[in-house]
Amino acid sequence: MDWERLLSLKRYGDTGKRLRKEQEETRLGFEVDYDRIIFSSAFRSLQDKTQVIPLPISVGSKKDFVHTRLTHSLEVSVVGRSLGRIAGQRILSKNPYLSEVHGYHFNDFGAIVAAAALAHDIGNPPFGHSGEKAIGNYFKQGNGKNYKALLSAEEYQDIIDFEGNANGFKLLTESRKGVPGGLRLSYATLGAFMKYPKASLPTKPSKHIADKKFGYFQSEKEFFGQVVEEIGLKTNPNNPKTGFYRHPLTYLVEAADDICYTIIDFEDGINLGLIPEEYALEYLINLVKGSINTKKYNAMKYSSDRLSYLRALAINTLILDAVEVFEKNEKEILDGSFSSSLLDKGMYKAQVDDIIKLSIEKIYRSTEVVDKELAGYKIISDILDVYTNALMNMKEGNHTNYDTLLIRSLPETYRNTDTSVYSILLNTCCFVASLSDSAAVHIHEKLMGKQF
Repeated sequence: MDWERLLSLKRYGDTGKRLRKEQEETRLGFEVDYDRIIFSSAFRSLQDKTQVIPLPISVGSKKDFVHTRLTHSLEVSVVGRSLGRIAGQRILSKNPYLSEVHGYHFNDFGAIVAAAALAHDIGNPPFGHSGEKAIGNYFKQGNGKNYKALLSAEEYQDIIDFEGNANGFKLLTESRKGVPGGLRLSYATLGAFMKYPKASLPTKPSKHIADKKFGYFQSEKEFFGQVVEEIGLKTNPNNPKTGFYRHPLTYLVEAADDICYTIIDFEDGINLGLIPEEYALEYLINLVKGSINTKKYNAMKYSSDRLSYLRALAINTLILDAVEVFEKNEKEILDGSFSSSLLDKGMYKAQVDDIIKLSIEKIYRSTEVVDKELAGYKIISDILDVYTNALMNMKEGNHTNYDTLLIRSLPETYRNTDTSVYSILLNTCCFVASLSDSAAVHIHEKLMGKQF
């Protein structure tokens, strides 16, 4: 893979190249990507989607804030911008032709990573990570399994292994009437966004991190191929028919996400009293021993200030470490042989693993989180059951007046039954995934006759 192709400014519908040296510096194309994402309705809905800890919980004068998908995404974007800028400086120093001939600047790398990081959770369903599993479970073990015979193996796998990353690619790129190409992001940003550039089948063909999940549905196969061709992603020999190695900047997007959920989910757990404060501060200090100003730290009276200081130091420490790993392994990243995340190869892996282990025990398996996930499973299953039945009855001409009313209650984008079974089922999954937590609860109560 070569950087000139990887940094493509091309967008859906372009017939020629967009040259970096001809870009308007006051509003660079990669920065336009960021703007389009942040003003999209799909991004705004993240403000009411669970990150890890459900809302509302333990609201009071001391414990009144936890992260949503929106605040998490904004913070990941900020960290990603720093990662991209620092890495960009080092890439340009090794490849001066990129700046001297083509006009690329280190801020371009920061803008690409920031935009891709901003969108990294845009396709995730309500109720945290269990939302994906709940959608897949309905079609694998619930009433949705009755549709298996009507789908190809690839189509069925898309649905039973419903993936927020693939849904995100669909949201960013899907054409609608009068809106060709969705948000029409640059291919460089779309490439950096694709953490798992492969189809749903085969599942996990290797232990390479690019094969861990999948990144596009069959409905986006053609456009995915266009993006891959333009930016020159390398074919993955573990899966030569449908798989590719990652865009190098994807590793920075992933690192930004890993840093934020490691440190900031941990911080939420402390603020909510799920993790003992003294115990937790010790974990963070272990991560920043080399950079902490002990005099400054000890002068802080309030635990919230001490926690904020340690969080900032920890994030900065992990940013610099991730960039070091990226620079050291740039050749392997470009040829596809680098098979793990940056943090897994960093010098602070042991400290990060300790924090994540404690977070799993105290936060991710807490009663509040488990209860929310259980409720989410039921809500998602019920909504899918009602709407898939109505839509399939309409397609088969067996619909009732109730089915007609149900379909009218859907946003117009999801009402079409004059299409394939796969499209109907996938669109229904995407409708559920588009719901915020409270919207899903509200719709479920109406469908169950609990609210008028």
